[in-house]
Amino acid sequence: MLYIVPTPIGNLQDITLRALDVLKQVDLILAEDTRTSSKLLQHFQVQKPVSPYHQHNEHKIVQHLVQQLQSGKTMAVITDAGTPGISDPAFLLVRECIRHGVKVECLPGATAFVPALVNSGLPANRFCFEGFLPLKKGRQTLFKSLAGEERTMIFYESPLRLVKTLEEMIQYFGPERPCSVSRELSKMFEENVRGTLTEVASYFKEKGVKGEIVIVVEGAQ
Repeated sequence: MLYIVPTPIGNLQDITLRALDVLKQVDLILAEDTRTSSKLLQHFQVQKPVSPYHQHNEHKIVQHLVQQLQSGKTMAVITDAGTPGISDPAFLLVRECIRHGVKVECLPGATAFVPALVNSGLPANRFCFEGFLPLKKGRQTLFKSLAGEERTMIFYESPLRLVKTLEEMIQYFGPERPCSVSRELSKMFEENVRGTLTEVASYFKEKGVKGEIVIVVEGAQ
């Protein structure tokens, strides 16, 4: 059995009781960053072996992990924050487990884009999740393809690139397009800034940016 276990995106109390039960029962925990995850596991007194599983090693070790699972071991995949597989490693291992008949179970739990979408005040009945934008190749092509997207659009972004990205969105989506930027969700200094792309870009130009960022942009009318 392979368990996909969401972890809190900020507030440690957001972990579920079921997630803790699974982490305490499995044979091995696969963590994106063992140093980051060790703080969470120590806080909840989870004493299980932890092994690194991230984008730099997943192709090398995926077959070995599948073989261990086939032999009867149970494992849980966790990331630094949120649900594995959503802009974080897990897809490759899940796909290989399914191909080889290993049972996979994903627990419900924290995912940053859900609270960001709901508290944006923008339509949530239809939306598309784009995750992190390409840094260079394909970036302009993607923006052009999304200019006419009618669904609410959701993006993850680095605080270092937030203002630049908002300025590019102004160029392709228009200065008056409504948007919302959420940062540090569930943490002490959570902030949700709403307005037009121009207004929100101006706000963060003056204030500066820290923390994890989710951008929500209204679709084309």
